[in-house]
Amino acid sequence: MKKDPRFSSLVGRIGGKRTDAWNIHNAALDALDRGEDVIVLSVGDPDFATPDCITERAVEALRGGDTHYSEVPGRAELRRAIARMHSEDSGQPVGEDNVIVVGGAQNGLFATALCLCEAGDEVLVPEPMYLTYEASIRASGATLVPVPVDAERGFHLDPAAVADAITPRTRAIFLATPGNPTGVVMTRAELEGIAEIAKRHNLWVVSDEVYAGLTFEHPHISIASLPGMAERTVTIGSLSKSHAMPGWRMGWVVGPEDLIAHLGKLALCMLYGLPGFIQEAALVALAERADIVTQMRDTYRRRRDVTYQLLQGIPGIRCLLPEAGMFMLIDVRATGLSANEFAWGLFEQARVSVLDATAFGDSARGFLRLGFVVDEERLAEACRRIAGYVASLEPLAA
Repeated sequence: MKKDPRFSSLVGRIGGKRTDAWNIHNAALDALDRGEDVIVLSVGDPDFATPDCITERAVEALRGGDTHYSEVPGRAELRRAIARMHSEDSGQPVGEDNVIVVGGAQNGLFATALCLCEAGDEVLVPEPMYLTYEASIRASGATLVPVPVDAERGFHLDPAAVADAITPRTRAIFLATPGNPTGVVMTRAELEGIAEIAKRHNLWVVSDEVYAGLTFEHPHISIASLPGMAERTVTIGSLSKSHAMPGWRMGWVVGPEDLIAHLGKLALCMLYGLPGFIQEAALVALAERADIVTQMRDTYRRRRDVTYQLLQGIPGIRCLLPEAGMFMLIDVRATGLSANEFAWGLFEQARVSVLDATAFGDSARGFLRLGFVVDEERLAEACRRIAGYVASLEPLAA
């Protein structure tokens, strides 16, 4: 009898409940395709286009024939521009050999995990965490150890909880600041606590800073800027959020030269260089960074404020005011529904899609993630629909 060829057992490491979170988003997109009036707030992809100056540079490069292979680690001019930016932001000298262009930021996280970790290692990650961290770490054979972050602390990390999770098998700490889905900006004191732990136990720190330009009231601080941390920190950056470029897949990794060399070997197998016309557009994005990022930050701040103002007074739900980024967490535990039940009920009854934040970790159980990815008028309509849906639940909650 003929048998079908088998898949590797390793494929089991890249799926699971965290990736299943996108089911409601996919259902919303299907409804949009059918012409239904759906407000999609379930993904970090804003409604506005990439700034014209960036797009025009890509078009010019394409028309000029920039369609050939490019340098695997990224063009030297682009790597120098990224290095200058990180040097200015961190106060630490960064050279082009400390930078590799990797496509999307998730490519960088995945490749970094493969280079730093192996079977038997443990990686500590504050939870809630972004959905793909688990698959990226498990692909290396390492075990992800979540460090729950208390909602009552506003989802701010207590370094003591990280210290308590250290074992002889701990290899690295992965963190995100500003965070997704929480919108939390880690304070200097919190970062200093993590830095002290990393130095004491000789650990790597992988710092996801793709929302660094979108902070509101509190400044972003890179952990690589702290004393003794540049040589053990891997920083992940991207233009996706700060420049409205999610579809361009333009991200990078900054780290020690020997790590960047290893990442280059992976990039040779996985990417063989990011398209040149995208790198040319990225150079314009970095050159215009100050103006573009200011506009993006102001836009998200306005959208945040509108959403918070309209939702915070609704009985049965509680909003956490985010300190950065394009997302807000909403506590729906008082409704008597699980976050999954609430999200699907909201979509089916009111045609608004949000994510059950439980997918980001059990410490976010009972919370929803809502994205500021449509204009203020549309966000206001979404808030009215949410209010109407909650009002319909009152007899059940009673």
